[in-house]
Amino acid sequence: MIKNKINILIIGQGGREHALAFKIAQSNKVNKIYCAPGNAGIAEIAECVAINANNIEALSDFAIQKNIKLTVVGSEEPLSFGIVNAFEKKGLKIFGPSKKAAQIEASKSYAKKIMAKANIPTPKSKTFTDIDKASKYIEKQKFPIVIKADGLAAGKGVIICDAIRKALNAAENMLIKNQFGESGKKILVEEYIEGNEASFIAFCDGTNILSLPASKDHKPVFDNNKGPNTGGMGAYSPVPYINEALHKKIAQTIMLPAIRTMKKSGAAYKGFLYAGLIINDDQIKVLEFNCRMGDPEAQALLIRLKSDIVPIMQACIQEKLPEFTLDIHKKASVCVIMASSGYPNKPVEKGAQITGLDKITPSEDLFIFHSGTKNKNKNIATNGGRVLGITALGNNIKNASEKAYKTIENIRWKKAFYRKDIGKNLA
Repeated sequence: MIKNKINILIIGQGGREHALAFKIAQSNKVNKIYCAPGNAGIAEIAECVAINANNIEALSDFAIQKNIKLTVVGSEEPLSFGIVNAFEKKGLKIFGPSKKAAQIEASKSYAKKIMAKANIPTPKSKTFTDIDKASKYIEKQKFPIVIKADGLAAGKGVIICDAIRKALNAAENMLIKNQFGESGKKILVEEYIEGNEASFIAFCDGTNILSLPASKDHKPVFDNNKGPNTGGMGAYSPVPYINEALHKKIAQTIMLPAIRTMKKSGAAYKGFLYAGLIINDDQIKVLEFNCRMGDPEAQALLIRLKSDIVPIMQACIQEKLPEFTLDIHKKASVCVIMASSGYPNKPVEKGAQITGLDKITPSEDLFIFHSGTKNKNKNIATNGGRVLGITALGNNIKNASEKAYKTIENIRWKKAFYRKDIGKNLA
């Protein structure tokens, strides 16, 4: 029996937080897991607490009351609001970057400045707050170009524009019509670069990193990457076009320079650091940095992680990461997101009963991660745009994909939809 088992609090309510709860629950160092606010799937692993993820004062009070020895922040908003600073001020141990360090995601223009200082390759861009100046600049560009909201927009603030009218409309929607509120008060106009995309996520302790395998997200809502961007409609890992040499190059030329530059600038980075990459052969550029795990990348990655995640998170806080290595499943993983019709742009219907989950037996090779779900009249019902992440392991990506889609055949609710091509087109 392990002495000194600890209570852990997870903050958030999506599929990423369910994946974190799933992985943390496997640790023999855990006494009890709480999650605020959680969802119906997380409630099967942890005690869910009705505290909003952005209510930092209530969360820190709860952590003290329940003798929480480790808090894990899943989502970017509380990190950007300074939850780590607030918890540390009260002597609480918390996994995630400080408010200043979280600006790497909360402000794309800040991230560009860090990349410039660190000599990290990234597409050329210019920042604007004035629509007239932005419009004049846009009119001189070659198309396609990319219009980005500077701040947090739940993965939806990136618009690829193939014509001048679309770009001008995107800029106007952000700067004038407040499409993304304060997050769109400043925009980036960025060159469009073609290539293979990948997500690269590492544990960080301020100085050192421990890299997870690469994964591939699928942002557009429809098959063949059509339609508007979402928070992510599916993911797979590993990524066929990232071999061991390229993986090492990403760690050495992107991730380490980023955190070391941030440390020099007074923003020591601890927690998960996520780099969204575009790759052409061995040429790599960073599209974005995020201050947390991706969602659905977390589902695809954490089902492959065999190591105990709790001591690794503690090592990040204690700046002892070099003492650890990662044990990764040799099998491949695929996560397919099931969503409610209307996502990502229209309000989605909530409260639809989900059927078929009782026919599925979770195993080492198959798990259903909940995103937007809630318990309703002793049944599980929809409670958001992205609802479930059906995640499978297989001998290869094709095999894992087939397993995930076969499982989906059992699951139903009114107006459910999903992409049919996750793990089927590996370029």
